[in-house]
Amino acid sequence: METKKALPILFVVMFLVMVGFGIIIPVLPFYAEEMGASPAQLGLLMAVYSLMQLLFAPMWGRISDRMGRKPVMMIGILGLALSFFLMAVSSQLWMLFAARIIGGILSSANMPTVMAYAADITTEEDRGKGMGIIGAAVGLGFVLGPAIGGIFSQNSLNMPFYIAGASSLLTLFLVMLILKESLTPENRNGLSRRKTTLRETLNGPTSILFFLQLFISLSLSGLEATFAYFAAEKAGLGPVQLGYIFMIMGLAGAIVQGGLVGRLTKRFGEGFVIQIGIVISAIGFLLILFVESFTTAAIYLTIFGIGNGVIRPSVSSLLTKTSKTGHGSTTGLLSSFDSFGRIIGPPLGGWLFSITIGLPYLSGILLSVVAFLLYRIYSAALSKSLHPDTL
Repeated sequence: METKKALPILFVVMFLVMVGFGIIIPVLPFYAEEMGASPAQLGLLMAVYSLMQLLFAPMWGRISDRMGRKPVMMIGILGLALSFFLMAVSSQLWMLFAARIIGGILSSANMPTVMAYAADITTEEDRGKGMGIIGAAVGLGFVLGPAIGGIFSQNSLNMPFYIAGASSLLTLFLVMLILKESLTPENRNGLSRRKTTLRETLNGPTSILFFLQLFISLSLSGLEATFAYFAAEKAGLGPVQLGYIFMIMGLAGAIVQGGLVGRLTKRFGEGFVIQIGIVISAIGFLLILFVESFTTAAIYLTIFGIGNGVIRPSVSSLLTKTSKTGHGSTTGLLSSFDSFGRIIGPPLGGWLFSITIGLPYLSGILLSVVAFLLYRIYSAALSKSLHPDTL
């Protein structure tokens, strides 16, 4: 399938998946509270989904290397639809947990296979552009989803779950009818003969990039979990204003990912973009400490969002170019590290916030410095492995 035709379809697929995912974000806490969930149980309900993603994304990535991307993508989207409909009809807390666990296990197939598909259909030169477009779809879906969820929750709390389920079914039909398989039978056979182990995927200098992504994910999720309290304390901002701020940040990030990442990686290489992204994120974290109004919050968070937004597509692009295992194994493991950061980040951010309110953002600067150093170590290790005789 031609890249020009396939990338817009992948964009729509990932956008719809993330809209469905985002629709339930503003509603789930209240929905779970109605079923008697304590704050700790609500935290677990959020974390269990990411935990399933952490455990199962690498498996789905490897399966897509052997079976092809399209069937695995369809399993992931069907799983997402099923979990939304199960949540819509839940009347007890255990049912919500069961739906989240099922959804987490099956939908963890989505991100790795969509990214692997993008890697399959793009040349190395255009890889950054492909990953940027997927990143933009994720960002826009995340912006629009919660807004839709908030609007429809006014009628009834389970309505957004039905809408999210319907959106997922629509995505499933789109993939089934329009998307063609990207992995040829010959490539599939070649990958299935080579059974890749986790140790193999994490071997060599490229393994450093997975840990870099973990630190980036950790700092982002720590910010997402605490910024509402921070902005309320420092600038007296309420939920509606916060919604707008995150929307501005998401839009700016999506525009940069969709339009700039491809051009920048093509011209300067992924390494340059990753390092610039980390530096801008760190500046964003520093500026956030000086938030005093809606305007400053929107500007500083957007600076952070732009920096953070260019890192993941560039890391994905670099990994799929340099990894010796299949694209699915690589993107699956990357999703797993991303999820790990999302599990640890919120409780860690909350704990740091309880010590002193600026601490999650100071730690964000520190994590950015660690990520930057990790890239420098990766770069040095790579040049050493490519030119061992120069030492």
